[in-house]
Amino acid sequence: MPLTADRAKPAVPFAGGYRLIDFALSNLVNSGLRQVVVLTQYKSHSLDRHVSQTWRLSGMLGAYVASVPAQQRLGKRWFSGSADAILQSLNLLRDEKPDIVVVVGADHVYRMDFSQMIEAHIASGAGATVAAIRQPIALADQFGVIQTDADDPTRIAEFLEKPKNPVGLADSPGEVLASMGNYVFDADVLMDAVIRDGEKPDSNHDMGGDIVPDFVSRGDAAVYDLNRNEVPGSTDRDKFYWRDVGTIDSFFEAHQDLISSLPVFNLYNRDWPIFSQQLNSPPAKFVRDEVGSIGTMIDSIVSLGVVIVGGHVERSVIGPWTTVDSGGKVVDSILFDQVSVGAGAVVQRAILDKEVVVSPGAQVGVDHAADRARGFTVTDSGITVVGKGERVD
Repeated sequence: MPLTADRAKPAVPFAGGYRLIDFALSNLVNSGLRQVVVLTQYKSHSLDRHVSQTWRLSGMLGAYVASVPAQQRLGKRWFSGSADAILQSLNLLRDEKPDIVVVVGADHVYRMDFSQMIEAHIASGAGATVAAIRQPIALADQFGVIQTDADDPTRIAEFLEKPKNPVGLADSPGEVLASMGNYVFDADVLMDAVIRDGEKPDSNHDMGGDIVPDFVSRGDAAVYDLNRNEVPGSTDRDKFYWRDVGTIDSFFEAHQDLISSLPVFNLYNRDWPIFSQQLNSPPAKFVRDEVGSIGTMIDSIVSLGVVIVGGHVERSVIGPWTTVDSGGKVVDSILFDQVSVGAGAVVQRAILDKEVVVSPGAQVGVDHAADRARGFTVTDSGITVVGKGERVD
């Protein structure tokens, strides 16, 4: 919040012209997985619209990306968790009759070839395989942590939710394996697991919190270390990048990862592209204002349709059709589409949702007390967030 006040989190814009869900869907499609359903519930209109307008695959070849809302097939109730979402959508699996089901979160930023994980899953003989990424042991209390079997490092011995004192990896004591929220299942055992889970009144009906521990307790869960994954076009710098953008701070930091000359996450990998809707928009333009001041941009990403008229943009990500007028200054910020920054205005360390108007001479992100007084969200780290369509005077 407030970026999710009007939309589901996977529909939140990211890196200018993308939505968060585009990263998960691009990974699946690039991996050769072309039968995809998106289970939606919370304020899903913008997400449903984006999926229907952008992700149109050839039905002639049996390919599709279909947005499926909560259908209340098991009674007049909504999804009570990610496992319950699958339970209430089992008709999709029964109709398609797959051997393997890949379950992924729709709000993480990363690259991954799921076909390699599927091969590892089949070779393991396990009913479930959990994708994991190595993280510093000091950050273990932020993740679901996987402890592997001492005799078989591909098998999960224990799944720990945000542990305080985990044991480091045998080959790297300073690291732990953190769950990425991506899973591969044999279809029949997944269906059985969610049906049994649905009958438990004390379950939270969550994939990571309930379903995976059930497989672990039965010795039927394997782990897939992202270090084994080879994505075409990746570099040593961005090879194993993964970020859960579940907070304003992590969302902001993920954008900062994009804008350096050697980015930690590289959007320009042609061998593994991130797909999205390409709007019919003109190129970005940097022009002088009426007194001859030059529009400038440094260390930033600027989307189609942007016009910088004598303003200055630095270390920022600017969404489509945004304008920065004469003397306007945008530094260390993220602007969504159709934002207007007036003449002489200052935007600093801020996130502005779509259609925000910053009046001439106004400031946002400079005085946190003033920002809070105007009703804007300010994080503990000092990032100001202005909601959709608001005006900054």
